[in-house]
Amino acid sequence: FIQIEQILKNHLKFMERKRIQMEDALQEILDRQEIIDLTIAYGWLLDHGPRERLDTVFTEDAVCDYMSVVVEGLPAIIEKVTNALGPLDASQHIVSNQQVTINGDTATCRCYLHAQHTLRGTEGGDNFVIAGRYDDELIRTPDGWRITFRKLSRDWTEGNPGIRQPS
Repeated sequence: FIQIEQILKNHLKFMERKRIQMEDALQEILDRQEIIDLTIAYGWLLDHGPRERLDTVFTEDAVCDYMSVVVEGLPAIIEKVTNALGPLDASQHIVSNQQVTINGDTATCRCYLHAQHTLRGTEGGDNFVIAGRYDDELIRTPDGWRITFRKLSRDWTEGNPGIRQPS
């Protein structure tokens, strides 16, 4: 009887360890998906607004490095993207190939970007495309994951850069 009791205790310990491992694995999957969803939400908010809802993507003190133009703080980020995209007839920011690394309550994410910008009737052509990467640093907050730092790096462009207004 003592052997059976010991076997059951060992089995219960084993099952508890497995339960904890499964909970940890599930939490990591949920965290990864939430971070990927943030990268997607950013594009939708840029293209369709309301840009004030970028507070669901960034921390209040976030910093963005937009191809060496550094913008500090959520209000300045909102102003920057509004000034850059507001005059356009349309834009479409597509992200893909997200690679997420989680370390406790911090994370990094990098992804590809393909952004189309359109301003009809522009001399030299109506379209300008930027392809590049976002490199993000994130933190877990009581409201979920938020980006604390985002760097945009350009890989290539195509079309008429004249459609973009200085901002």
